[in-house]
Amino acid sequence: MEHRTKEEQVANFLREGIISGRFPQGSRLKQQELAEHLQISITPVREALKLLEAEGYLIGGSFRGAVVAPFDPGASVEILQLRIMLECRLVESAARKIAAPHIEALQKLTWEFEQAAKAGDGIAARAANYRLHLRLYEIAELPQTLHFIQVLWARYPFDIINRSDGRMLRAAAEHSELLRHMIHGDTANVMLTMRHHIEQGWMEIGQTKTALNGAAPLPKAIGF
Repeated sequence: MEHRTKEEQVANFLREGIISGRFPQGSRLKQQELAEHLQISITPVREALKLLEAEGYLIGGSFRGAVVAPFDPGASVEILQLRIMLECRLVESAARKIAAPHIEALQKLTWEFEQAAKAGDGIAARAANYRLHLRLYEIAELPQTLHFIQVLWARYPFDIINRSDGRMLRAAAEHSELLRHMIHGDTANVMLTMRHHIEQGWMEIGQTKTALNGAAPLPKAIGF
């Protein structure tokens, strides 16, 4: 977005890269290398790294850079509940404010996610998913709520979800359903679809964990 500062642009670039897996868990992000890659001065990179460390995406920030924190595979039900509550609030607000230019942008992002899912490209799909949800939530014009969501995302095991067979294609269908309700102005179904989308991902994360290591499945979501 044009109104973002350089620090905010760098932070968003890094969030997307971490959630998508382009910057893997445990990898070190070095200030100078990032500044050269983005062709900007080191100051906004340094500030962005500090911001992401505070949000939980990075650990051990210093002049040498910072390390990408591992996503918590045991993300608590509390985080899930907060995601449902806040993200449903965001889509409710977005549904009341959405306009034709927003719909066009969301359709493009939905298509990008679907194409990545069909190609089986997990990194591209997770990056497109991040951009889609971020753009949708920006329409709500609730910046503090969006900030809380970004903090929650730092603690969510997105790295596991791609391992669930067929999950990306199912998520693509859920995105399309959500957008359809947005276009029709059906706020109630927008919120229900978003809740289902988040809960379904959570359930499949639990199933994948159990299949991979025999651990007990994640607890079911608790209604509000």
